[in-house]
Amino acid sequence: MDALIQGFSAIFQPMVLLYLVAGLLMGGLFGALPGLTATMGVALLTPITFWLNAEEGMAMLLGIYCGAIPAGGIPALLLNIPGTPASIAASWDGYPMAQRGEAGLALGINSLFALIGQVVSVLFLAIAAFPIASFSLRFGPPEYFALALFGISLMAGVSGNQLAKGMLSGILGLVISTVGLDPMMAVARFTFGQAEFFDGIAFVPVMIGLFGVGEVFHQMLAHRQQQAVSVGAAVATRLGRVFPSAATWKRMWLPGAIGSGIGTVVGAIPAAGGDIAAVICWEQTRRLSRKPEEFGKGSVEGLAASTTACNSAIGGAMTTMLTLGIPGDAPSAILIGALLIHGVQPGPLLFRDNAPLVYSIIALMLLAALMISVLGIIAARPLAAALRVPKPWLWTAILLLSVVGSYALANSVTDVWVMLAAGVLGLAFRWMEIPLGPLVLGLILGPMMESNLRRALILSRGDWPSIFLRPIVAFFVVATVLSLVWPLIQRYRKGRHNPEPR
Repeated sequence: MDALIQGFSAIFQPMVLLYLVAGLLMGGLFGALPGLTATMGVALLTPITFWLNAEEGMAMLLGIYCGAIPAGGIPALLLNIPGTPASIAASWDGYPMAQRGEAGLALGINSLFALIGQVVSVLFLAIAAFPIASFSLRFGPPEYFALALFGISLMAGVSGNQLAKGMLSGILGLVISTVGLDPMMAVARFTFGQAEFFDGIAFVPVMIGLFGVGEVFHQMLAHRQQQAVSVGAAVATRLGRVFPSAATWKRMWLPGAIGSGIGTVVGAIPAAGGDIAAVICWEQTRRLSRKPEEFGKGSVEGLAASTTACNSAIGGAMTTMLTLGIPGDAPSAILIGALLIHGVQPGPLLFRDNAPLVYSIIALMLLAALMISVLGIIAARPLAAALRVPKPWLWTAILLLSVVGSYALANSVTDVWVMLAAGVLGLAFRWMEIPLGPLVLGLILGPMMESNLRRALILSRGDWPSIFLRPIVAFFVVATVLSLVWPLIQRYRKGRHNPEPR
């Protein structure tokens, strides 16, 4: 009890609160600007914490981490440019909502369910840290392969009614993910002699190009100007309500619960992250929804599920980081270094030797979630109204931010060219009505699936049955089969209830 009191009292020091607010504001900046991700923000500002005490330093870094993920949803909803990889799934429903005049509601849902996701996952961290971390520790190469296989099976759902085109898009994403050095033999593959591609095709420039630059090219070539007024102008004059109605809340509580649960567990699995959690939750919510046809067209259920999932992954990632010293995602990996700067070693002994700091971290995350949600609600209408700009100005700003964000990732001009090429590809996909979601899914999960399958085969000496008979692997394989079969069952049941007239 003394450790709990010491931990919570430490965060209410004026300087700690000041650094927390500064971290939230900087996190909002890094999240809202495409390319400037939460990982980059935490990495750039970690050296500053060397001159601060542990509570002040963690307040700033946790503020960046907890603030960047919700802020990444702002450009995803308003401009169809995910500010962070975790916001990809949010753009699938949030952007159509903004296009039909519900930008205020989309931003309100983003803020409220970011709060729900972060609070639920942090409470789960406080209550069940050791069980989740112990479960994650059982994951080896076979389990990671099975998890990636399950994620790949979601391509069919993400494709909507364009199943064949969606599968081709996903296969293209898997092919692009093979560019770079072979994960086992370190042999260059499909690099065309370019050293810049040895680490593979960077994901963030591809994401910016597909969703942001592709949309800009599409609007420019479609000649949709209406007296040089942006598409967002109509949205800005018809924002609607920011807070969801009671009927909307009734539709969103189950997606929020699914996102909180799955997002926390997926976030606790090392190297998974909020982007994978959001895609998995979006698809599973679509399958359980009574109105699955609305997903991808502005569904409040889809937005609630994806937003909650990507934010709840924060608490899951912090669980494995604090209890085992194993980072759940890239920002939490950098936070390990920040703790080591202050002489704190993450792991089971942390809870015994420095319990007050653990409670301070939990309290800081809860306070950060509350503060960023309030800021998001207050800024919802001004942010949406900011789209009342001439279309050429908006296009120029998006292209400029896209170039800066792609270059800033690794100070590489190659990433800028990759972004532009992805923009052309995104434009072609829009013209041919090919869904972008499966390509992104293949690009994210391809490296994980390939490298872990090959490691598993090496460890088992090529014995396939021994891989699939492992309990966790068997669970994911069954889930994969059900994920593929369930749409066929639904179609069969729908056909029985609504037979075609003869």
